[in-house]
Amino acid sequence: MAAVLLRRMSLARLHRQVSFILEVDKLKEVFRQTLNTQSRRQENDAEHSWHLCLAVIVLAEHANAPHLDVLRVLKMLILHDLVEIDAGDTFAYDVARVAGQHDREVLAADRIFGLLPADQAGEFRALWDEFEARATPEARFAAAIDRFQPMLLNCHTEGASWRRHGVTQDRVLARNAHVAEGAHAVWEYVVAMVQKAVDDGHLAPASPSA
Repeated sequence: MAAVLLRRMSLARLHRQVSFILEVDKLKEVFRQTLNTQSRRQENDAEHSWHLCLAVIVLAEHANAPHLDVLRVLKMLILHDLVEIDAGDTFAYDVARVAGQHDREVLAADRIFGLLPADQAGEFRALWDEFEARATPEARFAAAIDRFQPMLLNCHTEGASWRRHGVTQDRVLARNAHVAEGAHAVWEYVVAMVQKAVDDGHLAPASPSA
């Protein structure tokens, strides 16, 4: 009898895990403002998450923290955008949408991570909260790479989304300054990369009042 009960519990757990895996397949249908460098179509969130994780593996040596838990960073980055299945992608420079972003995403986190068994739901939600708070070295590096990647794509697609929305150099640098909290070297690269975009005419220079 005990063996049968354990088997049923195991099957119920597996069912919840598979339901979660199927639900988050929807991330492939959430499209971002940034363009892929080759096709020039909009990048989707699943592609973004993969690219971030690869960037972490390549760039981890440049993190400010000398003993970074890279696996923890990867977990945060593979999970952090799942909330956009419900909340949608929020363009970084859309002031009105950004104002309510966190509240929308908290509700989404409750629902999406709640599909999992309680132990995994708690672990994943804690990682998501850690990323949002940026209070640990791993979260700061994860956030740095999350901000670096869209700028990289913009700089290699002639500033496509920046130009479409009339974004200026000062706004790009102000929005992304916390890259330096996770990786000083990456921030120095960003500043030079963004300046080149301005010099090449792909990003409007800082507004006179900035």
